Amino acid sequence: MKLPSAAAHAWIGLGGNLEDPKAAIRGALFRLNGEEGVSLDAVSSLYRTAPVGITDQPDFLNAVARLVTSLDPEQLLRKLLEIEAALGRVRPGAQFGPRLVDLDLLLYGEVSMATADLTVPHPKMHLRRFVLEPLFEIEGDMTLPGGDRIARLLEQCRDQRVAPAGPLEI
Repeated sequence: MKLPSAAAHAWIGLGGNLEDPKAAIRGALFRLNGEEGVSLDAVSSLYRTAPVGITDQPDFLNAVARLVTSLDPEQLLRKLLEIEAALGRVRPGAQFGPRLVDLDLLLYGEVSMATADLTVPHPKMHLRRFVLEPLFEIEGDMTLPGGDRIARLLEQCRDQRVAPAGPLEI
């Protein structure tokens, strides 16, 4: 897909734990890559994660994807929500509850912003090993907006259980 020269990198967290989360994540990536102004650049492996908050539910599968996009952060968020809905996600659901698919805008270049609908970088990504592990896999120890390095944040999340769950073929 041809993108305008004003394209930016964006990182998306993907996850789910109902029905076939691997298929839902692959379907989301396929749809994202087909959107005008969006191109899939890299995808991590899958990671199996114990649920947080509501623990009486199946483990989650999680991944992170790097995109190249000409969409601004709010346009990209709208696309992510549209894809979730097309794949069967019903909002609002219980926070930390089970879900078919979840797409979170984690980072958008070096942008730091907060609106009523969107905060970038994602306000809880530094607390979530299931985001940091796959992000580290595709980016190494990158410095995040605000100056934190992924490896340092991973050290702070060492008590969370995250296990590799294999490659994600698209």
